[in-house]
Amino acid sequence: MPQVSTNGVRLSYQRSGQGEPVLFIMGSGAAGRVWTMHQTPAVVRAGYQTVIFDNRGIGDSDAPAGRYSLADMVADTKGLIEALDLGPCRIVGYSMGAMITQELAIEAPHLVRSAVLMSARARADVMRRAMQESEQLMQENGIRLPPRYEAVRTVLEMLSPASLNDDATIRSWLEILELTGSSSKTADGQAWVSQDGDRREALRAITAPCRAIAFADDLICPPHLVSEVADAIPDCDFVEIPDAGHLGHLERPAEVNAAIIEFLDKY
Repeated sequence: MPQVSTNGVRLSYQRSGQGEPVLFIMGSGAAGRVWTMHQTPAVVRAGYQTVIFDNRGIGDSDAPAGRYSLADMVADTKGLIEALDLGPCRIVGYSMGAMITQELAIEAPHLVRSAVLMSARARADVMRRAMQESEQLMQENGIRLPPRYEAVRTVLEMLSPASLNDDATIRSWLEILELTGSSSKTADGQAWVSQDGDRREALRAITAPCRAIAFADDLICPPHLVSEVADAIPDCDFVEIPDAGHLGHLERPAEVNAAIIEFLDKY
């Protein structure tokens, strides 16, 4: 993957297809290549050029020491868009990537043509705050769980009951996650990326058309938090995908891809 220097780091990126660009921003703990499993091939077939990249701290991008902030990630992405001359571009952001997209649309509206916000939220409620704080506590104490245990914890937290109760499906997930968990490295700094307080009022300044996609069984970013984002952004609609957890883009790719492409074609 080629690299671009921005905001003091080098980010690895990859372009695919022809046509108007769509930038995909991944969530924490995952490299940009995850998009290539289902989303970018479908978007390329729909006639767009896709751009994926590894956020700082993972994959082939730089992994500086220390805690990362949401402002760091937004500045990284802004620099990438400018360096590759993508703006104003369509953006698809997932989880942490959706937070980055929201802030980018507020700070640099000239770079954002439209945005799909998957598993987005404007604030952390008590449960979500406790989940993040527990993850940060693990990082502070240098605790690394065994890959098999981490795989079980991940599926319970990230998948829907429809997947958890399907023996063949969950067996495959457990095998893949145990294998990748033993070899993947993510900088601890990503665990500290979070929003400051309640951003609902700030989201009212977004002028780009947006679509908020929620996954019905998402424990990390439940639909009621995603709907708050849709309500706050003036021109934002709301789509809920059933039988999907936080990894809904991998659990229900056909439904997710249809929702993304329908919106991209509209805006």
